[in-house]
Amino acid sequence: MKKILVIGATSTIAIACARLWAARGAALFLVGRNNEKLAAVSSDLLVRGAHAAHTYQLDLNEVTGHEAMLVAAASSLGEFDIALIAHGTLPDQAACERDPELTIREFSTNATSTLSLITGLANRFEQQRKGALAVITSVAGDRGRPTNYVYGSAKAAVSVFCEGLRARLFKAGVTLTDIRPGFVATAMTQDLQLPAALVAQPEDVARRIVRGIDRGSDVLYAPAFWFLIMGIIKSIPRTLFKRLTL
Repeated sequence: MKKILVIGATSTIAIACARLWAARGAALFLVGRNNEKLAAVSSDLLVRGAHAAHTYQLDLNEVTGHEAMLVAAASSLGEFDIALIAHGTLPDQAACERDPELTIREFSTNATSTLSLITGLANRFEQQRKGALAVITSVAGDRGRPTNYVYGSAKAAVSVFCEGLRARLFKAGVTLTDIRPGFVATAMTQDLQLPAALVAQPEDVARRIVRGIDRGSDVLYAPAFWFLIMGIIKSIPRTLFKRLTL
């Protein structure tokens, strides 16, 4: 039986992943800021076969509460086999450009809080000398683009942090998977005008994530075709790139 910590457990992708783990009989510890949503997710997972589905309410921007949450999770589960960090927001780029304080708040949500969580989890996994840590970042972190550079820079910070940490954890037998989704049909993207062919369903993304964690993948694009798309975008020379609106 796998023991799995899911942070940001009420997000669409996290729920889809948790359902796959529940079907395997996993014991889950679910963290989010809305108790009612957490309770609903927990009940759903138990029906789907989860051995346990504990809940813990926490606004993840309150970094001083991270350690107590991890202690509670360890008390409920024991050692973690898997930890998935899946929380985040999609900032209004134009609003951030007008408001430096909003920019900092959004960066804190999408980067600083995540780095705090990763650090605490990495220390625990390193002591265990086994396990899998997985973090949802974004293809937006592959290159700064004028339409979403606040969000992209936050995700890029997390990806670079993970790259260095991965090398540290490798020596302890721990994997760290940087998950980079493209467009996914979630509440975060429902108001955006997106090309339908590039929008993935959360269940498909979840299956790729769970398989990637099982394999110990280092970097996982979801769906896989985003690896090619971002490769093209990253290859555009700066002299041309700055003239584009992407």
